Amino acid sequence: MGPSIEVEVATSYPAEMVFKVFSVFHTIAPKVMPEVFKSIETLEGDGGVGTIKLFTFAVPFTTGKYRQDTVDEKNLSFGYTFFEGDNLMGILDSINQHIKSDEKPSDEVLQFEKEVREKTFRAIVAYAAEHPEAY
Repeated sequence: MGPSIEVEVATSYPAEMVFKVFSVFHTIAPKVMPEVFKSIETLEGDGGVGTIKLFTFAVPFTTGKYRQDTVDEKNLSFGYTFFEGDNLMGILDSINQHIKSDEKPSDEVLQFEKEVREKTFRAIVAYAAEHPEAY
C-alpha cells in the first residue's frame, strides 16, 4: 500500500451539521476557497451514489473528476474517489479514503495535501456557522 494522509480536525459543531454542510460542498467550496476551487459542476447524477462531478481548481492543478461512492446518513459519512485529472499528479491511481500510488509522492506533496484538506474543512464549517439557518 502506498502512502496515506489522515486528517483529523476537531470541531465544536454537531456532526449532523458538518455532514449536512459537506453534502453541499460543491456549492460552498468555490465561495469560501476561491483560491483552491474555481468551480464544481455536476456532470451526471443527483448528488447521490454514482454522481460524477468536475472540479476546476485555481492552483496548482486545473481539473479533477470525482465520483460519489457512498452516502451514509446514519453514520454521517461520505465516500468518494477522484479518478481523473491533473490533481492525481501523474503518479496517483486515485484519491479516495486513502491515497493510492505506485510511487511515493514527496513529503512536500503529502504535507500540501494535508494542509489543503484541513483548510478546506475549516472554511466549510465556518461557512455553515455563519449561515446556521441553512444547516
